[in-house]
Amino acid sequence: MELKRVVVTGIGAITPIGNNVNDLWDALVNGVSGTARITLFDTEKFKTKIACEVKNYDGREFFDRKELRKHDRYAQLGMVAATEAVSDSGLDKGSFDGNKIGVIWASGIGGIRTFRDEVVGFARGDGTPRYNPFFIPKMIADIVAGHISIKYGFRGPNFATVSACASSANALADAFNYIRLGKAIAFVTGGSEAAITEEGVGGFNAMYAISTRNDDPKTASRPFDKDRDGFVIGEGGGGVVFEELEHALARGAHIYAEVAGAGLSGDGYHMTAPHPEGDGAYRCMEAALEDAGLSIYDIDHINTHGTSTPVGDVVEPKAIVNLFKDHAYKININSTKSMTGHLLGGAGVVETIATVLAVKNDVVPPTINHFTDDPQIDNNLNFTFHKAVKRTINAALSNTFGFGGHNASIIIKKFVK
Repeated sequence: MELKRVVVTGIGAITPIGNNVNDLWDALVNGVSGTARITLFDTEKFKTKIACEVKNYDGREFFDRKELRKHDRYAQLGMVAATEAVSDSGLDKGSFDGNKIGVIWASGIGGIRTFRDEVVGFARGDGTPRYNPFFIPKMIADIVAGHISIKYGFRGPNFATVSACASSANALADAFNYIRLGKAIAFVTGGSEAAITEEGVGGFNAMYAISTRNDDPKTASRPFDKDRDGFVIGEGGGGVVFEELEHALARGAHIYAEVAGAGLSGDGYHMTAPHPEGDGAYRCMEAALEDAGLSIYDIDHINTHGTSTPVGDVVEPKAIVNLFKDHAYKININSTKSMTGHLLGGAGVVETIATVLAVKNDVVPPTINHFTDDPQIDNNLNFTFHKAVKRTINAALSNTFGFGGHNASIIIKKFVK
C-alpha cells in the first residue's frame, strides 16, 4: 500500500527554559540553562539539591479550582503543552471529524507526587483508608490522553506509551505510523513528566544517576564534558500535532516540517546501562534512515540523547561514528539537555520540537557547559559547543533512549510539496 505523508502542523511546550514554544526556542538558541536550586520540596537531607523546574507556573492560570483537584502536576503540564499545540494547529477551530483524530500521550512515571501524597497521608493516619476519589485517575500514566480527548472531542485511537525516557518519542513514532497507514487524519501526541519530588530525586540519587553539582547549578548539565557527573532531572511537557499531508493542505494549515521516518530498537543488554558499543542506538538510527528512505549523507543535524551521564555520553557518539562513518564529522550534533535538563518521559517530544524548529529555521542550538574534552569521546565530532550555528538543515534526527534498553529515533525533514 502507498503510505500517507505526515507533517507537523502544531507545536506546544512548557519547559524549564520557556513556558511556551517561542520562549523555549529563544532560550535554546541563546544557550540558557534552566538548572537552579529545587523549590518544590525541602532538599536539606538530599545529595542533589538542584533540578530543572518549570518556572513561574501557576495552575490557576489554566484550570479552575475544581479541575486542579483532578490533575497531578504532570497532567497539568501535559494539558498546557497540548492546548498550545492544538491551538497552533487550528484543529480547535472549524469542523473536523473527531473520530479520525487521535491522542497518544506519554509519561515515563506518571503521577508520582499524587501517589506519594496519598500513601503518606494514609501512613500518618489511624489506618482508616481515606483516599481522594481522584487518586487513581490522577496517578495513572494514560490519563492525559483521556483528558485531551475529552476536551476536544478527539475520538480516534487514544492511549499512552511508557518506555522510560523514550516514552514520548515512542508516542510520536506510533502517531506517525497510524497516520501514514490511513488509520487517522491527525494525532495530538507528546508527553509530560513532573518527577522532581522526594521520591524522584532520592531514587535517582540512589542510582548515582543525577548530578550533585549543587554549588554550580547552571553548569551542572555537561553533556560530553570530561567532568560530567550525571544528568539534571527536569520537568515539563511538549505536544505536537502530526497530520496527514493532504488533510493539512486542504484546510490551509501551516506546515512546520515533514516527519520522514522513525526507528525503534531494544538493547537487550542491561536494566539501566546502554550497550557498550552502542548497538541499540546504531540499529535505531539505521532503522529510522531506512524508514525515511534516506542515506547517511542526507542528515545534517542530530539532537542526541546526550544526558550528561558518564557511560551514555560515550556510547552514543560511538554509535553515530559507526553508522555515519566519515559523514559523521560533517553533522552538527548537539544536546539540548544541556539547557533543559532531562525531562524523562517528556524528553523525546521536547527535543523533537527543538529539531523541528532547527529544520524550519536552519539553526542548530548549542550544547552548553563544555569545559574539558573527554578522551573517551571522539572530539573531532562537531558537538556545536557554546554557540548556536546557522546552516542549511534539510534533514535532522532526534535520539531518545530509556532505562530498559528502549531506543527511539525520529527523522524530521524540510517540507517540500
